[in-house]
Amino acid sequence: MTTLQGSWIWYELMTPDPAGSKAFYEAVVGWTITPGTAQTNDYGFIANADGGMTGGMLALTQNMADHGARPCWLGYVGVDDVDASAAAIAAAGGAVLMPPRNVPMAGRIAMVADCCGAPFYVMTPTPPPGGGESTAFAALPKPGSCGWNELYSDHPGKALDFYTRLFGWTLPDAMDMGALGKYQFIAHDGTTIGAVMQRPEPVPTPVWAHYFWVESIAAAKARIEAAGGHVVNGPSEVPGPLWVIQGIDPQGALFSLVGDR
Repeated sequence: MTTLQGSWIWYELMTPDPAGSKAFYEAVVGWTITPGTAQTNDYGFIANADGGMTGGMLALTQNMADHGARPCWLGYVGVDDVDASAAAIAAAGGAVLMPPRNVPMAGRIAMVADCCGAPFYVMTPTPPPGGGESTAFAALPKPGSCGWNELYSDHPGKALDFYTRLFGWTLPDAMDMGALGKYQFIAHDGTTIGAVMQRPEPVPTPVWAHYFWVESIAAAKARIEAAGGHVVNGPSEVPGPLWVIQGIDPQGALFSLVGDR
């Protein structure tokens, strides 16, 4: 990451069963998940085998569920000023779902939705002692990190205008997907970070899908099924050549993986 504004810097799992999610993802992806404590307000942390951090795990309470929250993965986009970004998002037709607030020793965050309803966070992190950059996203294979961010939108053109204006993302060449229209790649600081496409009918709402690197998709598929998850799509080959798979974890969250066959 060279520019904070527009970088994917953190990924968060919201789950009603942190212990079950820990067991599932440690088996499937190879993460080490540290459960939340009273000192972290029950917020857990997700680390790769090399010690780099990919994200966190938030317990989904009944009160949150009563207000519409569901098991899911959410990404954090880094911004220079959370308050200014939240205001700009609202002005651009998006929504502020949770107003800006400070998170001790982490930074300032807000939960927002884009102009077409897909939720995500914006965050201005507090650098740790000695500095350091996020290791959550890796464009090249790095097991445990996120390697691709894919938006399913009801209005891809409108969404692309929203994100490019707010975060400075650029648009490399698109890929024709026939009836689904264009698969428009998105880039940040010259690095391709994902794509935007028309929401497929099986996907119930506009949402970002975040693909985490694994060494072998075939092995990951076997681990998903052995650990009680459900494969809903794939393995499918994508340009690279790479392979992807999408599944539902035992707690009900959609997740995505990318790696070699």
